[in-house]
Amino acid sequence: MDENPHLLDLRQTAEDSVPENSLRPRVLSEFIGQSDLKHKLDIFLSAAKQRGEALDHTLFCGPPGLGKTSLAHVLAREMGAQLVATSGPALEKAGDLAAILTSLNPRDILFIDEIHRLNRLVEESLYPALEDFHLDIVLGQGPSARVMKLNLPPFTLIGATTRAGLLTSPMMGRFGMVLRLEHYSPEELQMVLVRSAGILKCRIEMEGALEIARRSRGTPRIANRLLRRVRDYAEIKADGVITAPVASAALEMLDVDKRGLDAMDRAFLTTIIKNFGGGPVGIETLCSALGEERETLEDVYEPYLLQIGFLNRTRQGRVATELAHKHLGLQPGKSVPTGEQQMTIF
Repeated sequence: MDENPHLLDLRQTAEDSVPENSLRPRVLSEFIGQSDLKHKLDIFLSAAKQRGEALDHTLFCGPPGLGKTSLAHVLAREMGAQLVATSGPALEKAGDLAAILTSLNPRDILFIDEIHRLNRLVEESLYPALEDFHLDIVLGQGPSARVMKLNLPPFTLIGATTRAGLLTSPMMGRFGMVLRLEHYSPEELQMVLVRSAGILKCRIEMEGALEIARRSRGTPRIANRLLRRVRDYAEIKADGVITAPVASAALEMLDVDKRGLDAMDRAFLTTIIKNFGGGPVGIETLCSALGEERETLEDVYEPYLLQIGFLNRTRQGRVATELAHKHLGLQPGKSVPTGEQQMTIF
């Protein structure tokens, strides 16, 4: 089969799946937060190991940065299996998928990030592999073509998606477990930051960790990114210890306010309030006004603004709430509705 140069084969053993300097948890007990999800996974893992079987196919869904990829690594390590990782856009044709599946060993884990972006033909060729552990290979062309069934070892597919609604019903039906990750509380992120600070060998006080956690949008990835920058600030501008005042000063320098909004969040809300009278305004209009892709606004910025009550989605478009007005200290501006503003855009 032809090799896809864009396909990255990340086959990894349980021992080397997470680098020593990585902030990713190695085992389920190290994974902080998501207590209900962890409880379910612990039961499913124990049952699979007790029977000596592969873990059931699993789908993790939720906003970016909450730990979907980390959980895939954790499950591989817990099962003592190898992990092969790729992404939906990288699997351009059925041959790419066949090359990976035929290289798997029993109980291995195939992790597909952004699984909602799988090519439809690739997705359809995956169905028999998930249900019956075989691949249908077409030999020849035209009237003389025939289908050969190629048996596969029992394996586990772990899919990750930020947009579960884009998955087809047949694909959703192939997952034995569909688990959603939720945003973290500040207290949970505080514990994530204390653990990460230990790995990074930087000194942090509990109040300093909580100050960073409060501005991290409920997302461990953002919390760890901010921790690295606050560590730099503490080493140069302070005595190397991350206290609450040091964290606050560093985050103000980074233009991250007390609710975790950055410059783009504030531009998003300010545009709605000042240019469009607080809304409603269509998403395509906002994309043009802000110079951002629709997917970026919907997947990166909107979930947190919706969560904290600064944004509403209506049939007519996006609306900045009273809370957003108060936070920004702005009053609704006057705007002339355009045809696009009145469109039903989601």
